[in-house]
Amino acid sequence: MPHRTTRTRLGWMLAVVLASSISLYALADRYLIQHVEIADASAYAARVTQTTASVVAASSAGPAANSAVGDASFPASVDGPILKDAWDAQSNGVSIAISEVTSGSGSSKVTYFVAEVLLSNAEQLRSAFANNSFGRNIIANTSTIAAQNDALFAINGDYYGFRSDGIVIRNGVIFRDIPARAGLAFTSDGSMQVYDETTTSAQALLDAGVWNTLSFGPALIDDGVITANLGTVNVDTNLGNHPIQGNQPRTGIGMISANHFIFVVVDGRSKGYSRGLNLTEFAQLFADMGCSEAYNLDGGGSSTMYFQGDVVNNPLGKNRERGTSDILYIGS
Repeated sequence: MPHRTTRTRLGWMLAVVLASSISLYALADRYLIQHVEIADASAYAARVTQTTASVVAASSAGPAANSAVGDASFPASVDGPILKDAWDAQSNGVSIAISEVTSGSGSSKVTYFVAEVLLSNAEQLRSAFANNSFGRNIIANTSTIAAQNDALFAINGDYYGFRSDGIVIRNGVIFRDIPARAGLAFTSDGSMQVYDETTTSAQALLDAGVWNTLSFGPALIDDGVITANLGTVNVDTNLGNHPIQGNQPRTGIGMISANHFIFVVVDGRSKGYSRGLNLTEFAQLFADMGCSEAYNLDGGGSSTMYFQGDVVNNPLGKNRERGTSDILYIGS
């Protein structure tokens, strides 16, 4: 009888260990283990672009009407306040002026960085993946990805590699087409618009002239109106998702007019340097600068602004970047 009891206990212990191992592997597989879907994203994009160009050249049909993202003619808006240049560059039809802004003091102090960008061509705003690979859990620092792509200016993107859904179009090429949330579309005419992924498809967006999409959120401003109930909104509810509520480091982008963008990176979680901003405050910041559209990107320790070879902000007040899966950048 005692031997049977011992065997039973050993059996239960082995079962528990096996179950724990399976659970740990599942978590590692979901959040740590790299899943490379496209090993050389640049080569893949080049092949797709070449094939598409050949098809278009052989066809007499014109592109689909620009209806997938709504009216591309955004309402006119008054430019925001002129910012005092701390860092600036003007070349090849690109103008970038970056300012450091602080407000409050002590535990209420906030520090953030604003880049006002004017482009002459919408396709000057590009995207790049960590390690030039597309898939899940593939990460590198924003500055590393930027340097590898000869970027003049860059910010972290939407961390597409943390999830397996969303519409991912980058530099005019479809990489993922699993509609899930409110996304952001940049079109080849220089416009930027919030849209509902679940009402369209990647191909419809591409046919409508979309150049890049981001899938994170929430939308902060849509058609000049600040999104309601930002204090309770969720982006993802899956296990391991970090909260986006409260005062956090933030990265976002807004549009004043076609090819006239505002990039903002807010530092946070660093007492006496910057507490961060909540989503309502973040949205108001873009509204105050005259943006008719604005969208929240990945934040926290990933929030990074890069310019001319250096990280402009101070991530988490520790001067230490956290890896991300992608960036938005302007080439040098």
